[in-house]
Amino acid sequence: MAVLLSGDFHANAMNELARITRRALVRGYGQALFNEIGYHVILGDAGFLWPGNEKGDASSYKTLAARPFPLLCVMGNHEPVLGRQDLPEVAIGIGEKVLLVHENPFIAYLKRGCVYTIDGFTFLALGGALSVDKEFRKEGISWWAQEYWSEAEKEGVMKRLKGNSRFDYVLSHTGPGRINRLLFQDSAGRDFPKFFDEAAALNERIDRMIACKGWFCGHWHQDKYYYDVNLKREYRYLYHATAVLRGDAVVSCHT
Repeated sequence: MAVLLSGDFHANAMNELARITRRALVRGYGQALFNEIGYHVILGDAGFLWPGNEKGDASSYKTLAARPFPLLCVMGNHEPVLGRQDLPEVAIGIGEKVLLVHENPFIAYLKRGCVYTIDGFTFLALGGALSVDKEFRKEGISWWAQEYWSEAEKEGVMKRLKGNSRFDYVLSHTGPGRINRLLFQDSAGRDFPKFFDEAAALNERIDRMIACKGWFCGHWHQDKYYYDVNLKREYRYLYHATAVLRGDAVVSCHT
């Protein structure tokens, strides 16, 4: 089996759906590899249940239902599900529970700081980042207060890592701060809060504590890759590109 990964979806605000339709994926990866996909993971800012976007969600659901695999989402920062108490937590056989958004097609969110086994791979799910859309928010005020981890969440993941710090891959929204700086700092070397916000700082701390093969990230609306030769660890940031994780290989393409 295989796991499909893609970047921010934004409730299809910028036609991101076109990259992950059945037709686009079969064209990009071929029918045989498409048939192996067991799950699809969006790396944050999926944006489902956006207030006032019920028709848009319904249209996305119809297109996504043509694919035979469930959709799991990393918590981003533009996520209306943050802080909602009315969404059920359900067990789907991948370890810890997920936050259910829609049943058919199946769409759910992975909980921050939890570990999931998906098609044979163990994933540490992280998430969150700073919203920098200042035209939509007052300075210092988040879109949703929960875009950053709560203290209880941070304490929980640190306690978990003391007992188990080995995973196949990490799923996050923004990346570790040091990798963000390496890949996205401009030629003037300016240091923006987005490089090293609280979520990126937490990711960097976790990055030093764990053993894994690599990270998959979104958030930056760019496709970037970095391989740390010392850690023997890869970092993939996805947006226009998607990737399929199959065995020890990662197959990536622009769909």
